[in-house]
Parts: sequence; structure tokens; C-alpha cells
Amino acid sequence: MADNKSKKGKSDRSKVSGSEQYEIQYFKDKMGVSSQAVVGAIRATGSNERKVLEDYLKKRHGK
Repeated sequence: MADNKSKKGKSDRSKVSGSEQYEIQYFKDKMGVSSQAVVGAIRATGSNERKVLEDYLKKRHGK
């Protein structure tokens, strides 16, 4: 499902959309990992919640 760019509320910022390249790019730069690691984290956790992905990547990559 496409990201609704007209929605700018908190819930939209608390998620990382795996189908939006700019969101993956921002999150990978923030976490210091590759795009592949971000997409892999989304698949591995089954979640696109930013906090869940941050925790997973910190444990996995020691960041």
C-alpha cells in the first residue's frame, strides 16, 4: 500500500515503509547500516515499527 503523504501525524513517523526508498535511506543513514539490513530487519521482525527495527539492528549490528 502506498504511503499517504497527506498524513503527517505521529503514527506515520513511527513506522518505516519498506516500499518507500526515501524512508529506507533516512533510516539506514540514521542507524549506520545498509539498505539491505533495513529491509532484512523489516522481514525478520515482521514489523515496520521504528522502535522495533532500531532494537533489532542495535542487537544485530552492535550500533
